[in-house]
Amino acid sequence: MTDIVLNSGDTAWMLASTALVLLMTPGLAFFYGGMVRTKSVLNMMMMSFITIGIVSVLWVIYGFELAFGYKADSPWYGNLSFSGLGGMVNDFTNNGGIYPIPVLVFAAFQLMFAIITPALISGAIADRTKFTAWAVFVAVWSTIVYFPVAHWVFAFGNKVGDTVTGTGFLAGKGLEDFAGGTAVHINAGAAGLALAIVLGKRVGWRKESMRPHSLPLVLLGAALLWFGWFGFNAGSALGANGIAATALMNTFLAASAGMIGWSLFERIKDGKPTTLGAASGAVAGLVAITPCAGFVGGMAPILIGLAAGVLCVCAIQLKFKFGYDDSLDVVGVHLVGGLVGALLLGFFADATINPLVKNEGLFVGGDAKLLWYQFVASAVTLVFSFVVSFIITKAIDKAIGMRVTEEEENEGLDYSQHAETAYSFGSTGSMDRL
Repeated sequence: MTDIVLNSGDTAWMLASTALVLLMTPGLAFFYGGMVRTKSVLNMMMMSFITIGIVSVLWVIYGFELAFGYKADSPWYGNLSFSGLGGMVNDFTNNGGIYPIPVLVFAAFQLMFAIITPALISGAIADRTKFTAWAVFVAVWSTIVYFPVAHWVFAFGNKVGDTVTGTGFLAGKGLEDFAGGTAVHINAGAAGLALAIVLGKRVGWRKESMRPHSLPLVLLGAALLWFGWFGFNAGSALGANGIAATALMNTFLAASAGMIGWSLFERIKDGKPTTLGAASGAVAGLVAITPCAGFVGGMAPILIGLAAGVLCVCAIQLKFKFGYDDSLDVVGVHLVGGLVGALLLGFFADATINPLVKNEGLFVGGDAKLLWYQFVASAVTLVFSFVVSFIITKAIDKAIGMRVTEEEENEGLDYSQHAETAYSFGSTGSMDRL
């Protein structure tokens, strides 16, 4: 490692990308906050913000090592020494190869992924979850589900000479996931489904109007997500290079196509495209392009985005058919969008775009091998996340209760969980204090 010299350009880009990805979680808070009713908007936003604090502390204590440590040389988990990232100040990033960026920058960048993944889950259980129980769930789920799955998908091992140790289970089995289609979106979507089933339906679901209270907040959140997603995807190139440029352009195109696909579907089906639909379509496109961003080119990102926009708007109807209350469509957008992207990569992956592609897609190389790898890895992640999330939620529910009372739900979670209200009409002061 002594012949590696710090690349200030790559390091600067990764620092900027880290900040961009952090912005996505407050963006998600606005996006989700605008979609709920007035009486629970602060609680919805706080579910994202508290996740930042909890996951950040756990990541430094043991999360980063559990996800990217290699001393255990295990495909299932990394290292666990509770070092607090000590002794890494002068180290370069080694993840399947040595990158000329400090490992602390890489650790900070991956932390932002660890933060937003459980935050995504919160949308599935809006309006009915105890805040303390949610905080406990975030800590347990991150430890038992996200950190190991991140190792499976993102850990390419410690490379010394020609020897690589500590490669993750799915990364070593042929999965291609550029920025987190499986580890982030399928993982979060499957967990959201489990929680929605355990907690049950909101009071008045399908009988009362539960429309978004602020579409401007939804659009603001979608815009911040879109902006931050450039760091999410292009930053996953781990350098300021052509792959990062490809990922950035693909991200923009897929989001645009997703917005068009969703809006066109609404126009044909209902006669009018909606603001909520346009924002949701853009997010669906962003979700789908995430695993593909640095591996495809040409028309592929547009086709992937269009497919995600149409398939995700169709998928949100499943909750009415099967009777689970996925409040803000985490399953329809993130689980289905993640599956769309992961599987379509099996058709469009192109080694001429990125030489790290080991198996080209069916439409490019004529081989279905990658498509099979993508299917198996997606299925494994989905089943593992759903089953373990279901068990965790049941255990917390038995121990301290996951759901608020019907009276608290009718009153609104802002007041019952936080003793605050988002909007004080005619009040003499914040939180009704003089």
